[in-house]
Amino acid sequence: MKDKKHGGRPRLAPICNEMKLDFPSHSKNESFARAAAGAFIASLDPTASELSDIKCALSEAVTNCTVHAYPDHIGIIRLHIKLRTDGTVIISVKDTGVGIPDIKKAREPLFTTDAAGERSGMGFTVMESFCDSIKVTSKPSKGTTVTMSRKLSGKSSL
Repeated sequence: MKDKKHGGRPRLAPICNEMKLDFPSHSKNESFARAAAGAFIASLDPTASELSDIKCALSEAVTNCTVHAYPDHIGIIRLHIKLRTDGTVIISVKDTGVGIPDIKKAREPLFTTDAAGERSGMGFTVMESFCDSIKVTSKPSKGTTVTMSRKLSGKSSL
């Protein structure tokens, strides 16, 4: 349904639940973020494939924080997940790290700032392949926010 108050854009389904979680950027917390997100999203009754896709995209976003946002210290990663009544999952991963100077370049497949060659440069490509949309905002020395959304075909919606 289009809404005149929103410039003719379709109205978004209401948020039926949300969670916020802050955790240190230790690499071991990537699996913690996956587990927490998986448990929370389970209320939408996703298929195993949908849940796996979302957790993989989340892993990439969190790993970007641990590796790139805080290269020389441990910082805080903020995970915010919203569930919409139509079965859409919105995941935001935010850091206050070094930021991304050129988002367009960073989103190119195989682009990496890893001089040692240990990183493939496929993080954003993986996120894009598993989500319906991805938005990246960043300011150098201020941090980055990656917001991903995926509408579940779902066995049910709330």
